[in-house]
Amino acid sequence: MGSSAKEIYRNLLKAVRKNIGKEEQKSHFADYIKEEFRRNINSGTENLKLARNYTFYLNSVHHHKDLLFSYNIAVDRSDEVKRVLGKSAASVGLRLPEAYEP
Repeated sequence: MGSSAKEIYRNLLKAVRKNIGKEEQKSHFADYIKEEFRRNINSGTENLKLARNYTFYLNSVHHHKDLLFSYNIAVDRSDEVKRVLGKSAASVGLRLPEAYEP
């Protein structure tokens, strides 16, 4: 478990971008993490342990959601279906049309 602070920081930002999103309205999550790491740059291992645990938590929640989708456990599958159809269309060089929403 001898991870460096830089590696933990990168992994946490990757997890936030992947599982929470990169959109402008969600950027405050990444901004908060950047601010905390800069402010506590020389803090002890307790903060690094918390950051590593939060990274693990974010990835685990995302993985759990994927498992629920794959087992069709009473969740809205419309996003999953769109993603699978998009991948299938992309594999043959096509794109799905944008859905009209009044």
